[in-house]
Amino acid sequence: MADFELAQLNIARLLAPIDSEQLVDFVANLDRINALADQSPGFVWRLQSEEGDATAFRPFGNDLLVNMSVWKDLESLHQYVFRSAHIEIMRRRQQWFGKLDAAYTVLWWIPAGTIPDMEQARQKLKQLQQFGPTREAFTFKKSYPAADSSEPDSITGFDDTCPAT
Repeated sequence: MADFELAQLNIARLLAPIDSEQLVDFVANLDRINALADQSPGFVWRLQSEEGDATAFRPFGNDLLVNMSVWKDLESLHQYVFRSAHIEIMRRRQQWFGKLDAAYTVLWWIPAGTIPDMEQARQKLKQLQQFGPTREAFTFKKSYPAADSSEPDSITGFDDTCPAT
């Protein structure tokens, strides 16, 4: 078993209230996309309320949604984000969410079997925004292997571009 797993946080600025007509399709797809994540190879955990999604959590402000999850490795998360039906939702992101001026997605390694808390996630996002990708807080495009990896300690990454940009 690996000593580390991958945590991710992403935030999104709502263009309208979550219960508005503008976000009906987004909300209607939450259960399906969350179930897809739950069933994806390498999925470990995701932030969710009793309703089964994370829309009630607003630690970055009332107009910012959060999504936080843990995956066995970078490849598993990448497959889910860019190679599954999740991509359909990403392509429609601009219909529901406003552009953010700073990084809005951050990845980092955590000890296997642990769950990140929101304060840790906030700090990781802040690190990425201030210093760019580092071993402690990185992106899909510029990522680092886990400390227990046999890979050299160098920047790796995926060339995928977010379909929403």
